[in-house]
Amino acid sequence: MEKNIAYTALFAALIAALGLVPQITLAFGVPITAQSLGIMLCGTILGSKRGGLAVLLFLLLIAMGLPLLSGGRGGLGLFVSATSGFLIGWPVAAFVTGLIVEKWRSASITLVASIASIIGGIIVLYAFGIVGMSIVLDKTLPEATALMLVFIPGDIIKAVIAGFLTAAIAKARPASLLSRSAKAA
Repeated sequence: MEKNIAYTALFAALIAALGLVPQITLAFGVPITAQSLGIMLCGTILGSKRGGLAVLLFLLLIAMGLPLLSGGRGGLGLFVSATSGFLIGWPVAAFVTGLIVEKWRSASITLVASIASIIGGIIVLYAFGIVGMSIVLDKTLPEATALMLVFIPGDIIKAVIAGFLTAAIAKARPASLLSRSAKAA
C-alpha cells in the first residue's frame, strides 16, 4: 500500500517536472509540452489503475491552483480552456496505456509500451482533446482535428521514448515495472 502511494506521488511529480521543459504555444492556444510523455509513462510503468490515479492526483493539484502545467499554469480555469479536453482525457489515456501493457505480454516490452502509448497516449487522448477543442473554440470536429495534426509527429516520438524508457526500467529494475507485476490487474 505504501509503495503504491509513493509511486503515485512520484509519477504525479514526474508529470509536473516534465512541465518545466519550456513549452511552445501554437496560435490556437494549445502548447507543445513534454507532460504527455509523463502520462504515457504513468500507464506503461505503473499500470492502468495506479497510472490513472497518479494523473488524477496531478489534476487535483492543478485544480487547487498549483502552477504545475507547463508555463506555470494552474487553476480551475484550465478545465474550460482549449486544452480542457486533454486534461480530462489524461487519466483515461494513462489507464488505457497501462491496460494494454498489463494484458499484452507476448511481445517485447519496448514494442508493447510504444504501441500502448500510441493507442492510449495519442489516439484516446486526441479523442478527448479534439472534442474539447471543438466545443471551446466553436469548431467542427474536422476543423479541430486539422488543428491537431501538427502534434502527431512529436507525440509519436514521445511514445517511442516511453517504450524505450519502460524497457530500460524493466531491465534495470524489473520489480519497478508495476504494469507487469502479478498485482497489476
